[in-house]
Amino acid sequence: MTEPVFSPSDAGGQPFSRVLIGTDFSAAADHALAVARLRFPGALRRLVHVTDARVTATPDLMGGVTPAALDPTLLQTLESADGERLKTLAAPDEETELLVGDPVTGILDAAERWGADLILVGTHSRGALEHFFLGSSAEKLVARSPVPVLTVRVPGGTR
Repeated sequence: MTEPVFSPSDAGGQPFSRVLIGTDFSAAADHALAVARLRFPGALRRLVHVTDARVTATPDLMGGVTPAALDPTLLQTLESADGERLKTLAAPDEETELLVGDPVTGILDAAERWGADLILVGTHSRGALEHFFLGSSAEKLVARSPVPVLTVRVPGGTR
């Protein structure tokens, strides 16, 4: 018989008090936010979105990306639109942070600056070829994060 290794009641309540939720505005990210609100109702929650600066890059033949000439107007437009989406997504008791750059690095830096004790993100179902070329941001977060990362998949999603 298996016994739980940790029970929130053992710690006098909730095990995580500062939960950072990474969002890319996808259905998976929306589900992760719903899970955070349900499972960690008493925690401070911060929603973080990183406007991907790599949007101005083009894929190369080796599976990486080559930076294109940075268009500051495009980046500002994206950042402004993302900021508005982030504001409408957050509940009144939730903090938000909008960054520009690499999403994985941005989320990890935000978690460290804020003192998060848990990072929560949604995962996407991608095909094998897309996963090979793009990798998984969730996998990179898990591999690089010094704090626990909880990844959640949309119920009924395919693998």
